[in-house]
Amino acid sequence: MYDDMARLAALSPLDGRYRNDVSGLASYFSEAALFRYRVRVEVEYLIFLARSPRVNFVPAFDVSQQASLRALYRQFTDADALAISAWDRKVNHDVKAVEYWLRERLDALQMGAWNEAIHFALTSEDVNNLAYALLVRDARDSIMLPALGQIETRLRDLAVSEAATPMLARTHGQPATPTTFGKEMNVFLSRLRRAVAAISSAPLTGKLNGATGTFAAHVAALPEVDWPKFSTAFVRSLELEPVLLTTQIEPHDTLAALCDAIKRANAILIDLSQDCWRYVSDGYLVQAPKPGEVGSSTMPHKVNPIDFENGEGNLGLAGALLEHISRKLPVSRLQRDLSDSTVLRSLGAAFGYSLIGYQRILKGLGKVGVRRDVLLADLTAHPEVLAEAVQTILRRIGYPEPYEALKRLSRGRAMTMEDLQQFVAELEVEDSVKAELLALTPEGYTGLAAQLATVLEGR
Repeated sequence: MYDDMARLAALSPLDGRYRNDVSGLASYFSEAALFRYRVRVEVEYLIFLARSPRVNFVPAFDVSQQASLRALYRQFTDADALAISAWDRKVNHDVKAVEYWLRERLDALQMGAWNEAIHFALTSEDVNNLAYALLVRDARDSIMLPALGQIETRLRDLAVSEAATPMLARTHGQPATPTTFGKEMNVFLSRLRRAVAAISSAPLTGKLNGATGTFAAHVAALPEVDWPKFSTAFVRSLELEPVLLTTQIEPHDTLAALCDAIKRANAILIDLSQDCWRYVSDGYLVQAPKPGEVGSSTMPHKVNPIDFENGEGNLGLAGALLEHISRKLPVSRLQRDLSDSTVLRSLGAAFGYSLIGYQRILKGLGKVGVRRDVLLADLTAHPEVLAEAVQTILRRIGYPEPYEALKRLSRGRAMTMEDLQQFVAELEVEDSVKAELLALTPEGYTGLAAQLATVLEGR
């Protein structure tokens, strides 16, 4: 049980202040979880060996024995993790610790005859790379993708409900051609959907080919077995993509690609957080205050956009970790160095900071309401945004140098609707064109924004 004092004493905020937010990831990225996934790989490998007709020194398991073996990881307990950890402290090798623990368990299950088949011809990386691929895949599918899906749902709701809500756009921070709030939310939704598609479809690979990727020990012991075929079949049985050509380590290229895909989604959400922060600042969005919460230690009126700020900060931390992980993992000196091992252990931190960011952004989006009156007032206060429409219509009819004429009227000054109407009245154009120009309003000049707000892109 993770108690309050443990949180207060934790070095990392992931295990301290934010423990409740990321506790679900402990089932995938904790040291105990890594032990469990290693046990899973070793058990499934042992069962697979026993099924191979050419691996004649490993007796076949009956159905009951297979169930008992799989229960070792399916019903893995804290006591099991502690027992493996005790072996680790004794032999100073975490994968060998799993092997010794498994030998004990097989003896207890009256299956000691299979002890020498445990970890047969394997290098530690054969177990580790498969364990990490499995735990990353499971964490992605069970925790990360559902969290991102909730953000997608909220963005979709905002896009549809505010599809026709006109809003002043700003380019370079200056008033620009109007849009709708819904369309802007749908821009983020479509970008996020593409990023999530890349995350969900990122393949995860695995290898099982020995100490330097040559199957040397396998062939020396059992030359009659087609080990590349065996390896491919075993990795596929774990629903991973096999890689045959490696050094001692699986090259981590696909894991790096997954980190890059998550980093891309996080960058999009940082962009969303910053825009929402500005919309709160401008009064476009109003936040529902939570009873009992304090916004400022000295200013009682404050309802700060802390969820968007917190989300941005945590996603930035995640991005830094993901960037290092994706650059480091594919690089290993010669046939093996151990620098990837310690970096892999920080995958949980990268996922954890990402998850906090997702949760905070979702919370922020869930408690904001759109101030349509404020949006409209701000838009109508900037009629100069119609200068683009006027000069474009005038171009259509061949009016000479309309851009320059509108530039003189509007650039760098506070233009009013009266100024624009006077300008139109003095134009030497047909009355029908004047009527078309005079009918323009800032809130009506949103093009196809309302339609675009409901378009689904990204998958």
